[in-house]
Amino acid sequence: MFLGFSRFTVANEMGEDVAEAFLQRPHLVDDAPGFVRMEVVRDSEQPDEFWLLTWWRDAESFETWFKSPAHRASHIGIPKGLRIVPGSAEVRRLTLVTD
Repeated sequence: MFLGFSRFTVANEMGEDVAEAFLQRPHLVDDAPGFVRMEVVRDSEQPDEFWLLTWWRDAESFETWFKSPAHRASHIGIPKGLRIVPGSAEVRRLTLVTD
């Protein structure tokens, strides 16, 4: 099992808008080959910090999705005017050891 991990912090107090955008997301990743599930969480003490975990059958499936036009299209619902804290955005590639 492979996990794609993304984290970012909203700079301009639009956390609620971002949360709503995730709730209304277009679900394009759902049909991607190798995709298992996605989880989006917020930090309870810093609600403008978001973490995304996407679960994949293998790293190749994640990389194919990450470089695809569908991945870019999946961001269409990003709230207008959203700013991210510089340096807060990161993407990590993780391998599941045990569950």
